[in-house]
Amino acid sequence: MLSVVCKHSWPRLLLAVKDSRTLAQAHALIILTGLLVQPKFAARLIAAYGRSGNMSAARVVFDEIPQPTISDWNALIVAHSRNDLSDEVLLLYRRMVSNGRVRPDSSSFTVALKACAKIPDVEAAEEIRSHAFSLGYGADVFVSSSLVNLYAKCGKMDAAMKVFERMPKRDLVLWTTMITGLACAGMPLEAICLYGNMRSEGVEGDEITMVGLLQACAGMGNLMLGRSVHGYMIRLGMKMGVVVETSLVGMYAKSGCLSLASIIFERMQYKNVISWSTLISDYAQHGHSSEALVMMTKMQDCGLEPDSVALVSALLACSHFGYLKLGKSAHGFMVRKNFQFGRILGTALVDMYSKCGSLSSARACFDMLCSRDLISWNVIIACYGIHGNGKGALSLFLEMKETELRPDDATFVSLLTAFGHSGLVEDGRWWFNSMMNDFGIEPMEKHYACLIDLLARAGHIEEALNLIKSMPIEPGIEIWVSLLSGCYNHKKLDLGEFAAEKVLKLNPVDLGVYALASNMYALARNWDKVQELRVLMKTMGKKKTPGCSLVEVNGELHTFLADDERHTEYVKVMAMLERLECEMTESCI
Repeated sequence: MLSVVCKHSWPRLLLAVKDSRTLAQAHALIILTGLLVQPKFAARLIAAYGRSGNMSAARVVFDEIPQPTISDWNALIVAHSRNDLSDEVLLLYRRMVSNGRVRPDSSSFTVALKACAKIPDVEAAEEIRSHAFSLGYGADVFVSSSLVNLYAKCGKMDAAMKVFERMPKRDLVLWTTMITGLACAGMPLEAICLYGNMRSEGVEGDEITMVGLLQACAGMGNLMLGRSVHGYMIRLGMKMGVVVETSLVGMYAKSGCLSLASIIFERMQYKNVISWSTLISDYAQHGHSSEALVMMTKMQDCGLEPDSVALVSALLACSHFGYLKLGKSAHGFMVRKNFQFGRILGTALVDMYSKCGSLSSARACFDMLCSRDLISWNVIIACYGIHGNGKGALSLFLEMKETELRPDDATFVSLLTAFGHSGLVEDGRWWFNSMMNDFGIEPMEKHYACLIDLLARAGHIEEALNLIKSMPIEPGIEIWVSLLSGCYNHKKLDLGEFAAEKVLKLNPVDLGVYALASNMYALARNWDKVQELRVLMKTMGKKKTPGCSLVEVNGELHTFLADDERHTEYVKVMAMLERLECEMTESCI
């Protein structure tokens, strides 16, 4: 059949051929008939091999061309782009430019910029942009659109807006790219304003535009606006596919309406891994750890394997509960499925093990991280602090200093908190001053709070008060509560009453703070103030949340509330406590 194909039918045939065997036969016949030397035949054959995924054959065809034209180069570059070989696309583009025999055209620049967006590589994109503009493609609609897409995906929205605004004609795809880019870059208000501009120019949005708009509503936490967008989509009869429905779930959940998010999720006819991960993540981030873990189990019951987003959320839920057994199971799943322990997933593991009480496992996970960013270091330093190992936290901090990373304000919060939990007053003072003098970081309220808490815990009440007076900013309630707590623990009555007055003037919402102030007044025998606070607490109509402990025993979680006698093992627990109290008393004697 191929032997009788006429010259003019070959282009259509090469477009239609799908399997490699037929394509190889066509290639052989083209060589035998001498058509390969005809204009654009080689380019069409390269493109055909690219569509079939046979890149080695495409390279062979290209390498046999004596003097490749721009069509040949573009065919090879597009073939690599089609097969998601972005690095190869840039290598071929640079090779073509350095060759100097052909002049890149709009297609060359467009595909190369697309590759930069996928990698992403802004520096390479700027070189390509400069080259394109120098050859007169600054106003080319395809080059400009590729630039907007690149800048938006890389979060360079100022640069994207400059290109976007000078384009004479902007289609729906371009508007949608900008709206979505602004939403993803944390500029939700600008995204919504841009949507208004789009409508004023007579451009109607589609489902993908609405996805970007929903992301903007979620970023603002604006439930009313999000519901308006949802209603608008229903009125226009837009197709509610899995992408749109997943965006609706995310919008409602991030706006604090988990009930509506759950209803939409349950009504979805088709749910993919992203749909499940979105709801699991939102449950975990809003503190609904139990629901997140239940959804994780249901997801697997449906035959879907969790992705890295779902696993990070599950680890977060386990850390809230202190559920070490389930956290280990999640870790084991990642190992079996060959997940890459990158910075996000690895750091989540470190945090989970630490909060579940296994500092050694947290450190082991940290040591195996293939790459560590500043967040990873901050987390492991905080882990050592939580476990009262201030010296270990300092050792890690010094180790981090030897890398190219420079500590930030969050690093010093973790370090100072670690000193506070370990009572390392001298270290706290020294590194607080070093933060300012050696690292040029001006202390914020959270840094003062850490040092004041450290001093107050250690009984240096007067020094803590002097530090408060020296603050260039108005101290907040956290700082005065730290001072009040220190005064109460070390029986500094006069300063304690002073701190209590400062705390109460700030109208705290936590009843535990009122209880602390009441106890301070009681210690100072100021019974009028005690009575005043008790009346106030009663008037507020709330009760102090009782202390709650979670203990994992043989893989099962047990919850204990203060003064709660309803636990099934209450009698045995009390008997054990009495036995331990007796043993401790005897050991002291």
